[in-house]
Amino acid sequence: MPKSPSPGRRAAAGRRTSGAARAAGPGRGRRSPSPRPGKPHPVLYSAAAVLVLAALAGAAWITGAFPGRESPGPGAAAPEALRPSDSAAPSLETRSYGAEAAPERSPVPEAPPERPAGGTVVRTGAGRSPGGVPERPKPPKGKLVLVIDDAGHNLRDLEPFLAFPGPLSIAVLPRLPFSEEAARRAKAAGKEVLLHQPMEALGGEDPGPGAVRLGMGDLEIAALIAENLATVPGAVGMNNHMGSAVTRDPRMMEAVLEAARASGLYYLDSLTVSDSVLHSVASRLNLRTWERDVFLDNYPERAAMLKQLDDGIKRAEKKGLSVMIGHVWSAELAQTLIDLYPGLIEQGFSLSTISRIMLEDSDEDSGD
Repeated sequence: MPKSPSPGRRAAAGRRTSGAARAAGPGRGRRSPSPRPGKPHPVLYSAAAVLVLAALAGAAWITGAFPGRESPGPGAAAPEALRPSDSAAPSLETRSYGAEAAPERSPVPEAPPERPAGGTVVRTGAGRSPGGVPERPKPPKGKLVLVIDDAGHNLRDLEPFLAFPGPLSIAVLPRLPFSEEAARRAKAAGKEVLLHQPMEALGGEDPGPGAVRLGMGDLEIAALIAENLATVPGAVGMNNHMGSAVTRDPRMMEAVLEAARASGLYYLDSLTVSDSVLHSVASRLNLRTWERDVFLDNYPERAAMLKQLDDGIKRAEKKGLSVMIGHVWSAELAQTLIDLYPGLIEQGFSLSTISRIMLEDSDEDSGD
């Protein structure tokens, strides 16, 4: 049988046991292994791991890798994995905004018109389709010649006609207080000037100063017309004021036409009487003359003038030319013509003057 330890050994062993129990703490009777000298305790490993994870999380937060973090400021490069592709970027049209959060969109400036080859800007408008392609020009419907008689009494009545945007002929009476000034203003405004030559009328009505009267000789008529022209500077043609008695007399009209030819003027028969001999006399003299188609303002109301103008337009469509005469004292005529002018051009009519038509015809005959 084994021997019992000696008392001295039992005492020593008891002292070692009580010391170890005290070092073990409350777990009485259980003994924890002591760390080896020079090796960190396991608790330190856990603390270090927590610190590393915290550091990584902080670095990720700073670099914006987590949702909720704003993108880096200017100059900072975002990680490649976080950069959206161009195709994935949402546009203003696809975003959904609340009523309060919707951003205001500034107006997009209109792009300048493209310039085709040659440097000409393509514009839409009259004569062009919305795509800028020129439309086929409308076929011409005829020429309209507008002549305004009886200028020279004052300048007030004349001014509205000088504002007419198209070609116009102003027939000025001679030897009146404003004859010369009316002719100058008409020419300065780009209008054609005629001598509105007074002639004796049936019934004894006074035609005014400088009139050709029955019984005058050829030389007297020539001198009279020359004097009248001096008071109407720039005249390129002549038409008769009244004259129902003279225009029926072949000899008188031959003298008038010869005087006009000598002065380089064309002659327009106002046709104040239906049995005028002008055409037959001009044919005998081999002289080209013209005659009125329509009086615009025998009745000065606008509705009546529109009716007469429509008659003149129909004549132009039928024969290619219509000569229409109005008067400077017609209060509604100037504005009526101004109002109708754009529509006439749009419909295919062209406004002209007799001298221009003669020049065009001369160029065609010469082949120019």
